[in-house]
Amino acid sequence: MKAFKIIKRVVVGILLAIFLAFTITLTIMILNHNQYGLTQFDDMTMLVIKKNFASDKYKRGSLVFVENKKITDYKVGEDIFTYHLDGQGGVNIQYGIVGQVHPEDKAITFENGETYSEEFIMGTGSKKYDKIGTYYSLITSKWGFLFLILVPNFFIFVYQLYTLIIEIKFRKDDEIENS
Repeated sequence: MKAFKIIKRVVVGILLAIFLAFTITLTIMILNHNQYGLTQFDDMTMLVIKKNFASDKYKRGSLVFVENKKITDYKVGEDIFTYHLDGQGGVNIQYGIVGQVHPEDKAITFENGETYSEEFIMGTGSKKYDKIGTYYSLITSKWGFLFLILVPNFFIFVYQLYTLIIEIKFRKDDEIENS
């Protein structure tokens, strides 16, 4: 019986450690959103492909790590992602192939003629993970954070509070009986 309690505590401790690591990692990802609402660490942005582009290279539901470079490091013919502001203040992600690089103006032009300033250039895709983007966007959404992080943490808090009250109550009863 005592061995079972020890095994139970070890398993629960391991599960709580995994949950804590998941909670901290997810919170860091959400806190590192850039001004366009995407997770960004230094020059690396995590992009979830939400629509199919003209290219077969990036499919809907993929998670792409996009690396931003200096304007002079972009080459003609290179695939590139940019931020495009729509009329309502929202942000769309544009995908295109570099047609021209304008280092003096700090801009690039796609092959279709659209020109983007350096501040709207996201970068080139460096790593791609198919179908993982759907799960990533789910867990980093407001509802995902609520149900995967906040609700379980609330239940853990209530359980810990309950065990503390039980411990205090029974410890007092044990102390009264022993005296």
